[in-house]
Amino acid sequence: MSDTASPAVIRRADYAQPAFLIDSVALEFDLVPERTIVKNTMRLRRNPDGAPGARLELMGEALELVSVALNGVPHAEHRAHEHGLTVENLPDAFELTIVSACQPAENTTLSGLYVSSGNFFTQCEAEGFRRITYFLDRPDVMAIYTVTLRADKAAYPVLLSNGNLVEEGELPDGRHFAKWEDPFKKPSYLFALVAGKLVAIEERIRSGSGKEKLLQVWVEPHDLDKTRHAMDSLINSIRWDEARFGLELDLDRFMIVAVSDFNMGAMENKGLNIFNTKYVLANPETATDTDFANVEAVVGHEYFHNWTGNRITCRDWFQLSLKEGLTVFRDQEFSADMQGGDTDEAARAVKRIEDVRALRQFQFAEDAGPMAHPVRPESYVEINNFYTMTVYEKGAEVVRMYQTLFGRDGFRRGMDLYFKRHDGQAVTCDDFRLALADANGRDLTQFERWYSQAGTPRVSVRTAYDSAQRRYAVTLTQHYGDCAPAARETQTGPLLIPFALGLIGRDGRDVPLRLEGETQAAGTTRVLELTEAEQTFTFVDVAEAPLPSLLRNFSAPVVVEYDYTNDELAFLLAHDSDPFNRWEAGQRLATRELLALTARAAASEPLSLDDSVVAAFARVLTDESLSPAFRELALILPSEAYLAEQMAESNPAAVHAARQFMRKRLATALRAEWLAVYERHTASGPYEPTPKATGHRALKNLALAYLAELDDPVDAIRLANAQYDAANNMTDRAAALAALLAAATTAGAAAAQPALDDFYRRFENEPLVIDKWFAMQAMQRGSLDRRIIDVVGKLMAHPAFTLRNPNRARSLIFSFCTHNPAQFHAEDGSGYAFWAEQVIALDALNPQVAARLARSLELWRRYTPALRERMREALERVASQVKSRDVREVVEKALA
Repeated sequence: MSDTASPAVIRRADYAQPAFLIDSVALEFDLVPERTIVKNTMRLRRNPDGAPGARLELMGEALELVSVALNGVPHAEHRAHEHGLTVENLPDAFELTIVSACQPAENTTLSGLYVSSGNFFTQCEAEGFRRITYFLDRPDVMAIYTVTLRADKAAYPVLLSNGNLVEEGELPDGRHFAKWEDPFKKPSYLFALVAGKLVAIEERIRSGSGKEKLLQVWVEPHDLDKTRHAMDSLINSIRWDEARFGLELDLDRFMIVAVSDFNMGAMENKGLNIFNTKYVLANPETATDTDFANVEAVVGHEYFHNWTGNRITCRDWFQLSLKEGLTVFRDQEFSADMQGGDTDEAARAVKRIEDVRALRQFQFAEDAGPMAHPVRPESYVEINNFYTMTVYEKGAEVVRMYQTLFGRDGFRRGMDLYFKRHDGQAVTCDDFRLALADANGRDLTQFERWYSQAGTPRVSVRTAYDSAQRRYAVTLTQHYGDCAPAARETQTGPLLIPFALGLIGRDGRDVPLRLEGETQAAGTTRVLELTEAEQTFTFVDVAEAPLPSLLRNFSAPVVVEYDYTNDELAFLLAHDSDPFNRWEAGQRLATRELLALTARAAASEPLSLDDSVVAAFARVLTDESLSPAFRELALILPSEAYLAEQMAESNPAAVHAARQFMRKRLATALRAEWLAVYERHTASGPYEPTPKATGHRALKNLALAYLAELDDPVDAIRLANAQYDAANNMTDRAAALAALLAAATTAGAAAAQPALDDFYRRFENEPLVIDKWFAMQAMQRGSLDRRIIDVVGKLMAHPAFTLRNPNRARSLIFSFCTHNPAQFHAEDGSGYAFWAEQVIALDALNPQVAARLARSLELWRRYTPALRERMREALERVASQVKSRDVREVVEKALA
């Protein structure tokens, strides 16, 4: 199959065990950028459970075959072809040695072995190892690896690979070598090597059992001062996994390496985790509070993969969420514990809110589009396209539901049984589900549908109060509404939905809950198990008609349909004891008003906002009993992208007009309050990335952002300039620059240009900071006489811009196309023409990155007719010119 041909569809139902197994792999690398020689010696045997008599089919891409030897003797019965190597006439057990060559310096895909900033790196998940050597490159083939690296010592003084360093030494001609052994079986996607001029921060710690471990964070020399936070995050991750799940680090050392050219966030290769610099480098001058939090979360995520992904891995790529959904859940719990421990629910809720915001904005949209698929997909053309929000974030919600059903202790019992049964194996999502079920004595057959059904479920709620009988009935109905065709095709029956709720009395206090048939009340939050298409749950001894608090802590990834009044939402916003639902009430209230404003804007009608809505937001803004972090989240309006998802036919210009009107109305009506909050939460002293300090900065900078919306933003410009000049951290400096860019929409470009120029001069040698500089300009509002696509076009020609670096491409092109909808969806179609040009250009360099950008138009059918037509034209242009499987799958599904 060539990349230009119609690619075959790979189906889960067609899974077959490999015909051969590999027990051990000895790899020898002679590292030269232009032509690296790889000697691969494997011990293979026929799989007794595989197809009998099969020839050996090894995967290989972009390789030059040099030689093949069977048991040390040249073997002529082989054939190299476009996608691999066929070897015939083989005994039942044998040693196969293959010598091949690759060209790391020419590898712009950043998959396999490649060169970045003069150093060697690898990225093998999902199918990059086949670009390094011919191999059974599939996750269910696990082997022990020994790796020998040889290279010029002056150019590549550091030589790293998986596992433990067992030998190193000098070679003739100024070269040297290092030999690494990984004692644990692993699939090829977990292989890694790094070679180059790097330095490390080191720590030695003792594990819970008393064993000494060496921890290293490797970076380029000029970045060493930005590694302390990553190291601290790694130590915290190790300690947390020991305490929460009883899991220790199993190798003598654990290494993190940062690289600036990387398609993903990071990669959990066994013992040698390779990271995008974005998720390692952080100090106060160059990283925001969000960056610090992301570093902690991603370091945790990749470390936790050591057990949930490495020690137990996937049988096939359809089971990707087995490791990713589970590990996202683990990193979410880790971050929540770092923020609020296991007792401060209000602090933990801040993390929960952030996660659900991302899920609803991006994963719910994915569920409604042409790329909709179950958590465990049934088919794919290119596996790289299925590293999705559904697999990761919805997969994490599925795992969270086990904990909601069984509690922390029950979930831990299930995890313990999972490790006991499957350590060292490649398994399936069903194996995980059965371990949780057996450990808790439950039949979870119905729960399997969460893995096999696509789409976002909806739960409609009806309530009825019988004052004479003091009974309150809650009827839950589950359905999918108007979902994508792919979702309709996968539905086989009702789900098991854990639905947490509480009841709130007129005094704002929670009502003790006793279900019909129970002898006494038990708590004020109950998890109802919705297993039928419709079920009624009746609470007794309810003294007065309560207000329901529905789906507390977002106990399942569903949309709740209940017709609250504005007054009821305001009441919940003021009184709900569940922090998540308190935030949710404000978001519902804002969404309702914004959608009404959008309809009026689309019809060119006057816009107005009820004073009661302003009053509800004012109460949150001025309520000092609420944490600053929570108030900041509660006062951020739903995004334009999220609002568009709530409409049958999206009108980006009207959505933007409505949201900007509401922001300006809140800014104007509460101007004095915003100024007071800004002053109250401005702190002096050294920067601290603690949750408390982060919350104060977040609320202060939100106040500054609202003040920048005023018709006369003189206060915002004064405060932003002062903050920019005095800032001792990137959070405040970037927020000040963003406020100046917003104020410049009404005050003129001169309000922001000096700070923009100064920002670049200060940080031109800090790539991650310059990424922020590009992104802020791509996401600014613009106006009729200043289109942001023109700004982006000029920035494309900037000497610091390059398409070859994924971070830089994402900072400018993705920021414009995915995070500036009002400008991207210009009525003249200029945004779509720009998108098409960039997808085609990226496809020739890096298909994985191109495919991510291609998804910006997958929901094109949901826009107004004029926009739909221009989007279709852009999609067809891309479909006619791109060659990779990655992009073709996305655009062909969008057009189908």
